[in-house]
Amino acid sequence: VFCFSDPRTDPWPLVHSPLPVTLLFASYLFVVALGPFYMRQRKPLKLRGLLIAYNLAMMTLSSYMFYEFLVTSILDDYSYLCQPVDYSQSELGMRMARVCWWFFFSKVIELLDTVFFILRKKEEQVTFLHVYHHGTMLFNWWSGVKYVPGGQAFFIGMLNSFVHIFMYGYYALASLGPQMHRYLWWKRYLTIMQLCQFVAIAAHSSYNLFTECPFPDGFNTAVFLYILSLIALFLHFYYQTYSRGKQ
Repeated sequence: VFCFSDPRTDPWPLVHSPLPVTLLFASYLFVVALGPFYMRQRKPLKLRGLLIAYNLAMMTLSSYMFYEFLVTSILDDYSYLCQPVDYSQSELGMRMARVCWWFFFSKVIELLDTVFFILRKKEEQVTFLHVYHHGTMLFNWWSGVKYVPGGQAFFIGMLNSFVHIFMYGYYALASLGPQMHRYLWWKRYLTIMQLCQFVAIAAHSSYNLFTECPFPDGFNTAVFLYILSLIALFLHFYYQTYSRGKQ
Protein backbone atom coordinates (compact mmCIF):
# COMPACT_ATOMS: atom_id res chain seq x y z
CA VAL A 1 0.00 0.00 0.00
CA PHE A 2 2.75 2.44 0.99
CA CYS A 3 4.45 2.11 -2.43
CA PHE A 4 1.46 3.27 -4.46
CA SER A 5 -0.06 6.73 -4.47
CA ASP A 6 -3.72 7.09 -3.60
CA PRO A 7 -5.61 7.69 -6.89
CA ARG A 8 -8.15 9.85 -5.01
CA THR A 9 -5.63 12.47 -3.87
CA ASP A 10 -3.07 12.19 -6.69
CA PRO A 11 -4.74 14.82 -8.96
CA TRP A 12 -5.19 17.32 -6.08
CA PRO A 13 -3.01 20.49 -5.92
CA LEU A 14 0.68 19.92 -5.00
CA VAL A 15 0.23 16.14 -4.54
CA HIS A 16 1.08 14.34 -7.81
CA SER A 17 4.81 15.11 -7.94
CA PRO A 18 7.34 15.89 -5.17
CA LEU A 19 8.71 18.71 -7.37
CA PRO A 20 6.33 21.51 -6.21
CA VAL A 21 6.97 20.91 -2.48
CA THR A 22 10.71 20.52 -3.14
CA LEU A 23 10.75 23.89 -4.94
CA LEU A 24 8.70 25.41 -2.10
CA PHE A 25 11.18 24.07 0.45
CA ALA A 26 14.16 25.33 -1.58
CA SER A 27 12.53 28.79 -1.79
CA TYR A 28 11.90 28.66 1.95
CA LEU A 29 15.58 27.90 2.68
CA PHE A 30 16.56 30.68 0.28
CA VAL A 31 14.43 33.17 2.28
CA VAL A 32 15.82 31.87 5.60
CA ALA A 33 19.40 32.22 4.36
CA LEU A 34 19.16 35.56 2.54
CA GLY A 35 16.17 37.25 4.23
CA PRO A 36 18.15 38.57 7.24
CA PHE A 37 20.88 39.87 4.87
CA TYR A 38 18.20 41.70 2.83
CA MET A 39 16.69 43.23 5.99
CA ARG A 40 20.02 44.21 7.56
CA GLN A 41 19.97 47.83 6.32
CA ARG A 42 16.18 48.16 6.56
CA LYS A 43 13.86 48.98 9.43
CA PRO A 44 11.77 46.09 10.82
CA LEU A 45 8.22 45.98 9.47
CA LYS A 46 5.44 46.17 12.04
CA LEU A 47 2.82 44.08 10.14
CA ARG A 48 0.44 44.35 13.09
CA GLY A 49 -2.82 44.20 11.14
CA LEU A 50 -1.54 41.47 8.83
CA LEU A 51 -0.30 39.37 11.78
CA ILE A 52 -3.62 39.65 13.63
CA ALA A 53 -5.54 38.62 10.49
CA TYR A 54 -3.09 35.79 9.68
CA ASN A 55 -3.09 34.32 13.19
CA LEU A 56 -6.88 34.49 13.49
CA ALA A 57 -7.22 32.86 10.05
CA MET A 58 -4.82 30.05 11.07
CA MET A 59 -6.70 29.63 14.35
CA THR A 60 -9.95 29.30 12.38
CA LEU A 61 -8.42 26.82 9.91
CA SER A 62 -7.01 24.74 12.80
CA SER A 63 -10.45 24.69 14.47
CA TYR A 64 -12.09 23.58 11.21
CA MET A 65 -9.53 20.79 10.67
CA PHE A 66 -9.80 19.56 14.27
CA TYR A 67 -13.59 19.44 13.91
CA GLU A 68 -13.37 17.54 10.60
CA PHE A 69 -10.82 15.02 11.91
CA LEU A 70 -12.81 14.42 15.09
CA VAL A 71 -16.31 14.23 13.57
CA THR A 72 -15.29 12.12 10.55
CA SER A 73 -13.40 9.67 12.75
CA ILE A 74 -16.44 9.33 15.05
CA LEU A 75 -18.93 8.96 12.18
CA ASP A 76 -16.71 6.36 10.48
CA ASP A 77 -16.10 4.53 13.78
CA TYR A 78 -12.31 4.96 13.64
CA SER A 79 -10.12 2.92 15.97
CA TYR A 80 -7.43 4.72 17.98
CA LEU A 81 -5.42 1.48 18.16
CA CYS A 82 -5.48 0.32 14.54
CA GLN A 83 -7.09 2.13 11.64
CA PRO A 84 -6.29 1.19 8.03
CA VAL A 85 -6.82 3.78 5.30
CA ASP A 86 -10.23 3.76 3.64
CA TYR A 87 -9.26 3.96 -0.03
CA SER A 88 -12.88 3.90 -1.18
CA GLN A 89 -14.81 6.74 -2.78
CA SER A 90 -17.31 6.64 0.10
CA GLU A 91 -18.50 9.98 1.47
CA LEU A 92 -16.66 9.56 4.80
CA GLY A 93 -13.51 8.18 3.14
CA MET A 94 -13.35 11.22 0.85
CA ARG A 95 -14.13 13.57 3.74
CA MET A 96 -11.14 12.23 5.70
CA ALA A 97 -8.88 12.42 2.63
CA ARG A 98 -9.95 16.06 2.07
CA VAL A 99 -9.16 17.18 5.62
CA CYS A 100 -5.78 15.40 5.36
CA TRP A 101 -5.09 17.50 2.24
CA TRP A 102 -6.12 20.68 4.05
CA PHE A 103 -3.80 19.75 6.91
CA PHE A 104 -0.94 19.29 4.43
CA PHE A 105 -1.78 22.64 2.79
CA SER A 106 -1.81 24.33 6.20
CA LYS A 107 1.86 23.31 6.49
CA VAL A 108 2.51 25.23 3.25
CA ILE A 109 0.78 28.34 4.65
CA GLU A 110 2.69 28.04 7.95
CA LEU A 111 5.97 28.73 6.16
CA LEU A 112 4.82 32.36 6.36
CA ASP A 113 5.53 32.23 10.12
CA THR A 114 9.24 32.38 9.26
CA VAL A 115 8.82 35.09 6.62
CA PHE A 116 7.04 37.33 9.15
CA PHE A 117 9.82 36.80 11.72
CA ILE A 118 12.44 37.84 9.16
CA LEU A 119 10.49 40.91 7.95
CA ARG A 120 10.10 42.01 11.59
CA LYS A 121 13.85 41.41 12.16
CA LYS A 122 13.21 38.78 14.83
CA GLU A 123 15.89 36.44 13.51
CA GLU A 124 16.46 35.01 17.00
CA GLN A 125 13.08 33.26 16.56
CA VAL A 126 14.25 31.52 13.38
CA THR A 127 16.07 28.73 15.21
CA PHE A 128 17.15 25.33 13.92
CA LEU A 129 14.08 23.84 15.66
CA HIS A 130 11.79 26.34 13.89
CA VAL A 131 13.21 25.72 10.38
CA TYR A 132 13.54 21.94 10.88
CA HIS A 133 9.97 21.61 12.11
CA HIS A 134 8.41 23.73 9.36
CA GLY A 135 10.44 22.18 6.54
CA THR A 136 10.05 18.54 7.54
CA MET A 137 6.30 18.79 8.22
CA LEU A 138 5.88 19.91 4.63
CA PHE A 139 7.42 16.68 3.26
CA ASN A 140 5.91 14.43 5.94
CA TRP A 141 2.40 15.49 5.13
CA TRP A 142 2.96 15.53 1.39
CA SER A 143 3.83 11.82 1.64
CA GLY A 144 0.92 11.31 4.05
CA VAL A 145 -1.61 12.79 1.62
CA LYS A 146 -0.09 11.03 -1.40
CA TYR A 147 0.06 7.54 0.14
CA VAL A 148 -2.03 7.29 3.34
CA PRO A 149 -4.66 10.10 3.49
CA GLY A 150 -6.57 8.81 6.51
CA GLY A 151 -6.20 5.71 8.66
CA GLN A 152 -3.73 6.01 11.52
CA ALA A 153 -2.53 9.38 10.19
CA PHE A 154 -5.80 11.06 11.26
CA PHE A 155 -4.68 11.02 14.92
CA ILE A 156 -1.58 13.13 14.18
CA GLY A 157 -3.56 15.71 12.21
CA MET A 158 -6.33 15.88 14.78
CA LEU A 159 -3.97 16.34 17.74
CA ASN A 160 -1.77 18.87 15.94
CA SER A 161 -4.79 20.91 14.78
CA PHE A 162 -6.05 21.04 18.38
CA VAL A 163 -2.69 22.32 19.68
CA HIS A 164 -2.48 24.88 16.86
CA ILE A 165 -5.81 26.43 17.89
CA PHE A 166 -4.11 27.51 21.13
CA MET A 167 -0.77 28.28 19.48
CA TYR A 168 -2.20 30.68 16.90
CA GLY A 169 -4.52 32.10 19.59
CA TYR A 170 -1.39 32.91 21.58
CA TYR A 171 0.28 34.51 18.53
CA ALA A 172 -2.90 36.53 17.78
CA LEU A 173 -2.89 37.96 21.32
CA ALA A 174 0.86 38.64 21.16
CA SER A 175 0.46 40.52 17.87
CA LEU A 176 -1.95 42.99 19.52
CA GLY A 177 1.04 44.65 21.17
CA PRO A 178 3.07 44.88 24.43
CA GLN A 179 -0.03 45.70 26.48
CA MET A 180 -1.14 42.07 26.00
CA HIS A 181 2.05 40.51 27.36
CA ARG A 182 0.70 40.24 30.91
CA TYR A 183 -2.02 37.94 29.55
CA LEU A 184 0.50 35.63 27.89
CA TRP A 185 1.84 33.95 31.04
CA TRP A 186 0.73 30.57 29.66
CA LYS A 187 3.44 30.28 26.98
CA ARG A 188 5.23 27.65 29.09
CA TYR A 189 2.07 25.53 29.23
CA LEU A 190 1.74 25.79 25.45
CA THR A 191 5.19 24.18 25.13
CA ILE A 192 4.16 21.47 27.63
CA MET A 193 1.02 20.87 25.54
CA GLN A 194 3.17 20.46 22.41
CA LEU A 195 5.42 17.97 24.21
CA CYS A 196 2.40 15.96 25.44
CA GLN A 197 1.15 15.89 21.85
CA PHE A 198 4.47 14.41 20.65
CA VAL A 199 4.49 11.76 23.40
CA ALA A 200 0.91 10.75 22.48
CA ILE A 201 1.84 10.49 18.78
CA ALA A 202 4.98 8.45 19.61
CA ALA A 203 2.88 6.02 21.71
CA HIS A 204 0.20 5.84 19.01
CA SER A 205 2.70 5.13 16.20
CA SER A 206 4.88 2.67 18.13
CA TYR A 207 1.89 0.59 19.34
CA ASN A 208 1.20 -0.54 15.78
CA LEU A 209 4.78 -1.66 15.25
CA PHE A 210 4.14 -4.46 17.77
CA THR A 211 0.65 -5.45 16.65
CA GLU A 212 -0.88 -6.75 13.45
CA CYS A 213 -2.46 -3.73 11.78
CA PRO A 214 -3.06 -3.23 8.03
CA PHE A 215 -1.39 0.17 8.03
CA PRO A 216 2.15 0.56 6.58
CA ASP A 217 4.83 -0.15 9.21
CA GLY A 218 7.22 2.04 7.23
CA PHE A 219 4.97 5.04 7.79
CA ASN A 220 4.58 4.36 11.54
CA THR A 221 8.36 3.85 11.90
CA ALA A 222 9.09 7.12 10.09
CA VAL A 223 6.57 9.00 12.26
CA PHE A 224 7.97 7.45 15.46
CA LEU A 225 11.60 8.36 14.66
CA TYR A 226 10.62 11.85 13.53
CA ILE A 227 8.60 12.47 16.70
CA LEU A 228 11.57 11.38 18.84
CA SER A 229 13.66 14.10 17.15
CA LEU A 230 10.96 16.70 17.93
CA ILE A 231 10.70 15.57 21.56
CA ALA A 232 14.49 15.97 21.93
CA LEU A 233 14.49 19.44 20.29
CA PHE A 234 11.46 20.70 22.21
CA LEU A 235 12.86 19.43 25.53
CA HIS A 236 16.07 21.32 24.77
CA PHE A 237 14.00 24.43 23.93
CA TYR A 238 12.01 24.02 27.17
CA TYR A 239 15.19 23.72 29.23
CA GLN A 240 16.86 26.74 27.56
CA THR A 241 13.73 28.93 27.77
CA TYR A 242 12.23 28.10 31.15
CA SER A 243 14.53 26.03 33.40
CA ARG A 244 17.90 27.62 32.56
CA GLY A 245 16.36 31.10 32.45
CA LYS A 246 15.13 30.76 36.03
CA GLN A 247 18.54 29.67 37.29
